[in-house]
Amino acid sequence: MRTGIKTLTFVVGTGRSGSTALSQVLRLHPDVLSLNELYACVDGPPALSHEPLTGREFWRCLTEPMEVFDRMVRSGTPLPEFLYNRHPEWRYSAETTGIPAVSMMALPHLTDDPDALLDALEPEVTAWPERPAPQQWEAFFGALASRAGGREAAVERSGYSLHRVELLRSLFPHARFVHLFRDGPDCALSMSRHNGYRMIALLREIHRRTGAGRDAPLGKLTEEQLKQLPDDLRHLLDSEFDPALVLDRTMPVPEFGTLWSELIREGLGQLAAVPPEQRTTLSYESLLDAPRQELARLAGFIGVQPFAEWLQEGEELFDGAGRRGSALRLPAGELAELRENCAPGEEALGVLPRPAP
Repeated sequence: MRTGIKTLTFVVGTGRSGSTALSQVLRLHPDVLSLNELYACVDGPPALSHEPLTGREFWRCLTEPMEVFDRMVRSGTPLPEFLYNRHPEWRYSAETTGIPAVSMMALPHLTDDPDALLDALEPEVTAWPERPAPQQWEAFFGALASRAGGREAAVERSGYSLHRVELLRSLFPHARFVHLFRDGPDCALSMSRHNGYRMIALLREIHRRTGAGRDAPLGKLTEEQLKQLPDDLRHLLDSEFDPALVLDRTMPVPEFGTLWSELIREGLGQLAAVPPEQRTTLSYESLLDAPRQELARLAGFIGVQPFAEWLQEGEELFDGAGRRGSALRLPAGELAELRENCAPGEEALGVLPRPAP
């Protein structure tokens, strides 16, 4: 990279695998620029393409609100990972202005005053010349790093990102990839209890029923496509919807095992094309069992020093992050079905299914 940032790493996974905690640990490292859920918010073309963009065009990509996230805030189903909407004294609102995409989760992860950081970045970014989007991103990482006191490594981490490896690698061919994963049944159970993954499952169903591509903007569905949806799904696309459509809907846990397996198999297929020296794996369970050892290995991979104080802070954070085996408390029949649906993903990972309790 040519921006003062020496390495760029993407932590990719299905989500619900300890990735938010990992971002918190990375933020504590003095040489790491921790980019939290950046590409969960700044989505699709032209931002994630090779298209030439002026500085002003790139700035619009960074600040245009992500409608589905604002809609969830307005409807009382915000994700726990959303940071900006928790502070009513900040300038932007999902109800009025819309929350700038880069402000929803990325900037509040870096500063207690994301509005001031946004204001400071605007004149710099909008003055940039026209160049391909990946070069604008590299410049943006450098601008953020300089305001954080200078950082050697940028690490972007978005929870629901494993299916984007091919795209990210095409934009940043020298980037490194860390696949963070978790035991399949435990991960699927966590998904089933999370607003975001319940919404993801419902939006995937909308895409399936309408025949729209998975990445097609749902706001651009035709009237004919909308007619193919039952009322409960169609109303999820309203500017504001009844939160019960997401929170109270019956969504069997084993269905999330199927989702987990699909994401794992697709993502591992894309990771296989990444040169071995540019990829590694990290399991949630290993972070719980041996946080110092795994964080030291991660530091080496992304190109920073595993400082003792940082390892201590990481160990303390993961000590309270949770434990394994939550799926084992499900009823026997439900657990058996969940394991069956997770088996394709477990097989792809090369992980043997756990013995029955």
